[in-house]
Amino acid sequence: MFFTMASVMMPVMPDISLEHTYAALFIVSFLAATLLPLGSEWLLVALLLDGKAPAAVVMIATIGNTLGGATNYLIGRWGGPWLIRRVLRIDPRQQQRAENWFERYGSLSLLLSWLPVVGDPLCLVAGTLRTSLLRFFVLVTTGKAFRYLTLALLTLGGAEFLA
Repeated sequence: MFFTMASVMMPVMPDISLEHTYAALFIVSFLAATLLPLGSEWLLVALLLDGKAPAAVVMIATIGNTLGGATNYLIGRWGGPWLIRRVLRIDPRQQQRAENWFERYGSLSLLLSWLPVVGDPLCLVAGTLRTSLLRFFVLVTTGKAFRYLTLALLTLGGAEFLA
């Protein structure tokens, strides 16, 4: 018997209203870019397979994840080592790796802020290096939107996404 992601995930997910579903996606996407070591991709895929509006799902996940990254930026800009180490749990090696990326590629490295391990520290370093907030939002939003859009296209196929 063939199992799809929807057949595996949907029995686990309660039948909740659309507004709560989107709120959950926003919260999970936000937290995935900040405090908790979790991903938001599973929920995005589950919602797409459940027939939720692809554009809304991608947009909400992008906004939540971008604002989570902005939290890291703000902590980098105005927070201290205690917040960086204890709250974000970014160790010095991760931070150094992100700083090296920044030195090598400049603020364009923020296009990769969605990557595991290095993404959160990139946002933090952008804050510590006082990258323009406008530049930060443009680059981080672009990178995260591209990731979620790609995931949606892979999940649904191009034609179904555009329909």
